[in-house]
Amino acid sequence: MGYFVTVEPGVNLYVEDLNPGGSKTIVFLHGWPFSHKQFEYQFDFLSSMGYRCIGIDWRGFGQSDKPVGGYNYDRLTDDIRTVVNTLQLDNFTLAGHSTGGAIGIHYMARHNGYGVSKLVLIDAAAPTGFTEDTAAKLLNETLNDRPKMIRGILDTFFFQYISTPFADWFFQLGLQAAGWSTAAIITLLRDQNLTADLQQIAAPVLIIHGVHDKVIPFAQAQELHQKLRNSQLVPFQYSGHGAFWEERHKLNQLLVEFD
Repeated sequence: MGYFVTVEPGVNLYVEDLNPGGSKTIVFLHGWPFSHKQFEYQFDFLSSMGYRCIGIDWRGFGQSDKPVGGYNYDRLTDDIRTVVNTLQLDNFTLAGHSTGGAIGIHYMARHNGYGVSKLVLIDAAAPTGFTEDTAAKLLNETLNDRPKMIRGILDTFFFQYISTPFADWFFQLGLQAAGWSTAAIITLLRDQNLTADLQQIAAPVLIIHGVHDKVIPFAQAQELHQKLRNSQLVPFQYSGHGAFWEERHKLNQLLVEFD
């Protein structure tokens, strides 16, 4: 089922809640500039295994409201905390892809891992995100030809072949975001460093990262593994930045085993 959760006056987040009667819960945080729908192939499998799967569209993206402000890690993680409180979630696995992984890391530090038993980082944009040069290029394209920018992201996103219909579908997920929120997250990924947050995470962490990732280099996954004291790193040898689809069967099985 899908519904909206009010996180502040006038701002509602869309939440997809599949199999709410499931015995175990995984909360998914999507990557920039997409939505919870990128996890379709996790929802398909995990719900059939009895899991409750929750996908949250952050503010500015997917089906959530798109206010002009609030695109910083504190506000984004406070939004997640409000959803957790509203749904009365506890003892769940938090899984974040790319920028969603960065939000997951900050949630663990800012909210002391409230409700989370385990953390999964999939091609996480952490501890840093975009370089100055990459951010400048993406900002320029976002503010002048956002569809072209998203197409360019897709050109480097996947290591494996994707069909034209799949590329078109993923492109449409990116277009659902607002231009201003898309730009604001680029700035966030350029300016913020989450290294200090890593020391505050005590929960077990599973790090999944494509060795061919051209968006967030695999070396950053190795850095996370070194700095997260209770972590394990699983390289995905046949993935770029889209491990959730490129090696979806392996990833899904790891989520089951990790949980």
